[in-house]
Formats: sequence, C-alpha cells, structure tokens
Amino acid sequence: MQSIRTDLAVEAHELSKREAKNAAEIDGVKSNVEEKENITVTRVEITNENGSKTLGKAIGSYVTIDAPDLKYSLETYEEVCEIIADEIRKMADISGDMLTLVVGLGNREITPDALGTSVVSKLLVTHHIKQRMSDFFDENISGVCAIAPGVLGTTGIETADIIKAVTEKVKPQLIIAVDALAAADIERVSKTIQISDTGIQPGAGVGNNREGLNEESTGVKVIAIGVPTVIDAATISKVEIPKEMAPLMVTTKDIDLVIERTAKTVANGINLALHRDMTLRDVESYVG
Repeated sequence: MQSIRTDLAVEAHELSKREAKNAAEIDGVKSNVEEKENITVTRVEITNENGSKTLGKAIGSYVTIDAPDLKYSLETYEEVCEIIADEIRKMADISGDMLTLVVGLGNREITPDALGTSVVSKLLVTHHIKQRMSDFFDENISGVCAIAPGVLGTTGIETADIIKAVTEKVKPQLIIAVDALAAADIERVSKTIQISDTGIQPGAGVGNNREGLNEESTGVKVIAIGVPTVIDAATISKVEIPKEMAPLMVTTKDIDLVIERTAKTVANGINLALHRDMTLRDVESYVG
C-alpha cells in the first residue's frame, strides 16, 4: 500500500495518531488548536527525535492556518496577513537594521508550483534603496532582498547551491523560503498556510527531494512558508497507482485564482512582518 504523502505537520500528526488508534499525544509532539472566526490556527511542536521520526518532520515549530474562505473573503485575507506577520515575528527576532532574503521556490511555468515565484513578485524589496538612502529609513523598515532561483530542470544548477551562493555574498540575518506543498486532505488544498522554523526541502511535495534549505546548510535561520496546491492522486482514489504513473498529483480547477490570492496573502504577511511601521493599506499602495 502506498504511504500517504503530506508536507503538513498537522496532517502527519493526525495520521500518526490515527494509525496508533490512540487519541493520546505522541512522545515528542505537542499541539494546540486556536479557533478564530472562520480561521483555525494549529501549532505543532516536535521536541525530540521520537517525535521527528514518528511524524517524518524535523524538530521544530509548525503553525498551520486553516482559512476556508481565504479565496473569496477580504476580511479573512486581511486577518490571515496579520496572523502570518505575527507568527514570523515570533519565530525570528526581527529587530534593528537586519537584512532578510526571501526565496521564492518552484517553477513559474507550472501554475501549481508557481507560489514562491509569485510571492517574490509581490514583495516590497528595500535592500538596494536602504544601501543608498539609509538616512531616510528607520529600523522599522527592514532591508529585504528576494530571489526566485528556478528549478534544476531549467537552470542546470541545484537550487540550494544558488541560494547558498547568494547568502554568502549578501549575508542576510534571516531567510524566508516560500514553496508550494502537497496535502493529504483535499479540504486543505488552497485553504491552508503552514509556517515553520525548520527550513524546507525543495521538491519534497512531489517526491523529488533536493538538498535541504535550513540553518544547517546555510548558516542562517530559515523560516519556511508553504501552501498546499496539490494532492497525491493515490490519496484521493484510495487505490494503488501504477509505478509508471507515480507520482501523479492533482490540483483544483481554479488553481490560477488560488495562486494569485494565496501569493498575495503570503507576500503581504511577510511585508507586514518585516516593515513594522507599515499597515496593510500602506503595503498595498506600494505593491498592489
């Protein structure tokens, strides 16, 4: 039987408890759920090797924001932007005149994989301006630079190697990596955002693991943000997918809208976290 593929720690936790047929907490895993109006925030903390092995995720913190109305509700969009900003600030000490590198992972030519590149296009980048006009900015406007390094198949270079080279040259104090994810529950596709302090594994969601992007590989703290845009076909069909067809991934028919709305939400959550003097209206006046 094929294993169920998911990049979401909250789903890995749910599946592990279901397999164990036990509602008790798993050793090395702590979780709590915060219910807001139309939004659910679940925090999963993996604290030791047993928890890491059981869930198949790195030790660290994972915050999952479930917002079913995100695609259509302006109020939900604004609230999720604020939640993302708040969670980023909790995971990283964003203070002083720090520099953040935002990395948009994925292939811009494949819509379900274009989340990261779309987020980069909606960021308020300031590093180049602060270098030349530093007297006009206070510490509440962070230095931000961004790259969309593409994928191995189109560049011929490992994505992690590009990011490490840029990191060595630019020397950021924080990296925020954004990528599309895979979910196990169709209800979470396009409606969920995961934020973690453990870094990211490019290509993991579609079974194409690349070198990890984390503090160990870069020397810089890495916060990972992802939105599930696909689900494994075998998970939906409940049957074995022939080997020659695996991995076969399924997405929603409105994936263009999904990428546009979720990219804007993630980007503006990052903008609010890094530019602490700005409101959402301020940010939108600059980047749309």
